[in-house]
Amino acid sequence: MPSTNDALQQARSDYEEHARTCRQCHAHPAPCAVAKHLLRLYNNARRGVPRPGGTSR
Repeated sequence: MPSTNDALQQARSDYEEHARTCRQCHAHPAPCAVAKHLLRLYNNARRGVPRPGGTSR
């Protein structure tokens, strides 16, 4: 089972790879639907990583 940090790095890598290779993202200032979805996955993974100091809400 991948760790939370592995999931975060994979989500970031997927988003960055898409941003580099997507013709639509390069042609328009607004990201395409796939880029938005990948960014949402990255943000969700980032929220799942425990912060140093361990403050809970």
